[in-house]
Amino acid sequence: MQISMTALRFKPTLLAALVATSVFQSAWAVEPFVLKDIRVEGLQRADAGTVFASLPFRVGDTYTDDKGAAGLRSLFATGLFKDVRIQIDGNVVVVVVEERPVISRVEFVGTKEFDKEALVKALKDVGIGEGQPFDRALADRAEQELKRQYLTRSLYGVEVVTTITPAERNRVNVTFTVTEGEITKIKSIRITGNQAFTESTLLSQLDLTTGGWLTWYTKSDQYARSKLNADLETLKSYYLNRGYLEFKIESAQVAISPDKQDISIAINVSEGPRYVVTGVKLEGDYLGKEGAFRQLVSIKPGEAYRADTVAATIKAFTERFAAFGYAFARVDFRPELDREKGQAVAVLVAQPQRRVYVRRVNVAGNSRTRDEVIRREFRQFEAAWYDGQKIKLSRDRVDRLGYFKQVNIDTVEVPGTADQVDLTITVEEKPTGNLMLGAGFSSAEKFTLTGSIKQDNVFGTGNYLGVEVNTSKYNRTIVVSTVDPYFTDAGVSRSYDVFYRTSRPLSTQGGDYKIVTPGAAVRFGVPFTEYDTVFFGAGVEQTEIKGDVGLPVSYRRHRDIFGEQSLSVPLTVGWARDARDSTIAPTQGRYQRVNLEVGAAGDTRYVRGDYQAQQYLPLTNRFTIGLNGEVGYGRGLAGKPYPVFKNFYAGGLGTVRGFEQSSLGPVDIEGAYVGGNRRINLNAELYVPFPGAGNDRTLRMFGYADAGNVWGEDEKLKLSDMRASVGFGISWVSPVGPLKLSYGKPIRYKDQDKIQKLQFQIGTAF
Repeated sequence: MQISMTALRFKPTLLAALVATSVFQSAWAVEPFVLKDIRVEGLQRADAGTVFASLPFRVGDTYTDDKGAAGLRSLFATGLFKDVRIQIDGNVVVVVVEERPVISRVEFVGTKEFDKEALVKALKDVGIGEGQPFDRALADRAEQELKRQYLTRSLYGVEVVTTITPAERNRVNVTFTVTEGEITKIKSIRITGNQAFTESTLLSQLDLTTGGWLTWYTKSDQYARSKLNADLETLKSYYLNRGYLEFKIESAQVAISPDKQDISIAINVSEGPRYVVTGVKLEGDYLGKEGAFRQLVSIKPGEAYRADTVAATIKAFTERFAAFGYAFARVDFRPELDREKGQAVAVLVAQPQRRVYVRRVNVAGNSRTRDEVIRREFRQFEAAWYDGQKIKLSRDRVDRLGYFKQVNIDTVEVPGTADQVDLTITVEEKPTGNLMLGAGFSSAEKFTLTGSIKQDNVFGTGNYLGVEVNTSKYNRTIVVSTVDPYFTDAGVSRSYDVFYRTSRPLSTQGGDYKIVTPGAAVRFGVPFTEYDTVFFGAGVEQTEIKGDVGLPVSYRRHRDIFGEQSLSVPLTVGWARDARDSTIAPTQGRYQRVNLEVGAAGDTRYVRGDYQAQQYLPLTNRFTIGLNGEVGYGRGLAGKPYPVFKNFYAGGLGTVRGFEQSSLGPVDIEGAYVGGNRRINLNAELYVPFPGAGNDRTLRMFGYADAGNVWGEDEKLKLSDMRASVGFGISWVSPVGPLKLSYGKPIRYKDQDKIQKLQFQIGTAF
């Protein structure tokens, strides 16, 4: 027998309890008596102890009608019983129950959009799950919850039918049959009331769009109330940043077609007059430092009112107050408007409130990362005066660890005190493993693959562990690295590298030779400022040249001088500063690094240095220019030649795209590309929104221009030898890391150069 449930029903529990209580009181009133026994009848699955525990009377107590009514209410409240009766047999109370059926199995039919596990979890939240008592009202709520889940995916035409199938031993199977229907798409978005800007200009600011050729990826044509609210705020910000101080959104209406396949959105705006700021006034208490605060004002008289400059000024003021310990300072913006002239005076009213100090710093949300890993990044100490700048720096340092999706710090007043606060830093963990892949195809190497597996937060300790592998025909490498960022309490880091490299320069002639280099290194990083780190370390490398057929002359010369095996003991020192706003998809900021390596002991003596700088410039909120420059230089010391295996290389990914990897520079008489002791590398990229992707920065197009080369010791460095290429590509922040697919064309090259137009990489910016 099957019972189909498609209509809403009254929840029976409360109704049954009220009816039972009413009947009991009116028809079964008894004189109080002393209980000699209590019996329970009708139990199948529930434990008798559950019934006895719910009754407000025990054997030996005086039984009354009030206690009986309370017992009925208590038993119904357990949700285990469909009906409960109390019968009196002399001095014995008989509790007769009829149990609710228990859900044996929950099944879904026709569900394609969601995994079964996600739906099972959603229904458990409303009381429907295997092993739970069945309630018809809960089944109706489950239908509504399923529909709500589908509405979040823009499936407004979804239909859900619940089928209850009785099973043996008072059990039921619950089956939800879902007809998902088609995804409801946005058919039109209209903006009315606008006069200063065209409708197309305003629509381009919104993330929601009508259908396009890329909306299958961006899903921007799928309606969600949260997305619309965000777009309305974007629209408001657009006007407020262009002088329309009194701009308002009068209404935002959403209409769905009868077949629930199309959605139309109508937004009505009121622009109001455009205001120009004529002056800035500071009112209130500025702690006698009004001059210092006035220097923080970014509102410029003579220009149109901009809400973002007002917000930036208020933020700067509150941060300055916080730096003095005033955690709850208020700065209000009260404009004085002249509507006839379209002029406004920006009035900032400050109330510093009271000075406080931090009693305790709490850490929350770190399910994997240890507390000490977070706390050691803090620059605001407990029992010290509240310092907003140190708190912001602390938040930024924790965020820069890269272990968390979000990092927030909340300030909470300590109850019963006027000058104490607690800080709670709340983090949201994210996977800290990283997979990096790079590949290319050429006639010489065919398909080559490089990759690495890294874990930046091993076992929540904050330590780094990485394995890098290169399967290239000419360069095979395996490197195991580990870093302890807090080797000392002062923040000095320590890293170990163990590697085994087998390489052979790219050659047109082939050969059976190879250069094998096992080695190890240790390096320490000393933070000199909050943003600058100096590195120094030492290593040991043994280089062995195996084989002879096709061996380049430069390697043959090295073997003649140092033998088949040569030992190097390089000492390294370096400096790095990273001020980019993102390491994955930066839009502004600068990154710099310098590295110097000196062969101070062993068979070889040399010095090798390189410098790299990156600069990102936002042209608009959607267009960004990225610039990268790198120079390198090496030479031999103590009258010994510069080791050929320390040469720089150019061409391919990370240098000059459009040319095969490591194919630029000097060519040995054996046809091998052996690199050089000097390198120049320049890159420029212009990022633009991907057509149809709206403001999504995870998917962008770019055009690039690269230039560079390497020069040997016997060559004169001439800029006329520089190779150059231009091209375009796609940048996507994929689940496994940033991906770049580029197609390039050399514009400055020589006939002997090896061309590789199509290349891609995952895991690096340039």
